[in-house]
Amino acid sequence: VQLQASGGGLVQAGGSLRLSCAASGRSFSRYTMGWFRQAPGKEREFVTAISWSGDKTYYADSAKGRFTISRDSPKNSIYLQMNSLKPEDTAVYYCSAWGGSLSGIDYWGTGTLVTVSS
Repeated sequence: VQLQASGGGLVQAGGSLRLSCAASGRSFSRYTMGWFRQAPGKEREFVTAISWSGDKTYYADSAKGRFTISRDSPKNSIYLQMNSLKPEDTAVYYCSAWGGSLSGIDYWGTGTLVTVSS
């Protein structure tokens, strides 16, 4: 089972990036999928999530109005459109899958580095 994130890179403040996360090894159509990020010297933090049906989305305050999460279940993929990027968005972004267990995230993906220059 693998979650492969991609799409990170270097962008100027105010710019946009679109991250992708492709899942393989099993279907994640019944999982809540999401993105977390970890900035240098900081703990990993929640960014956004989308329900298995795609009809509910959740955003951290820092992401509201600027980031949009979406999913393509037949493709076993999720996406994160990030607009109006700020230097404080600089971090490694990780995709995740949660099946609803109390123990937390079931699967973590590889990270993709987003660097926003001022």
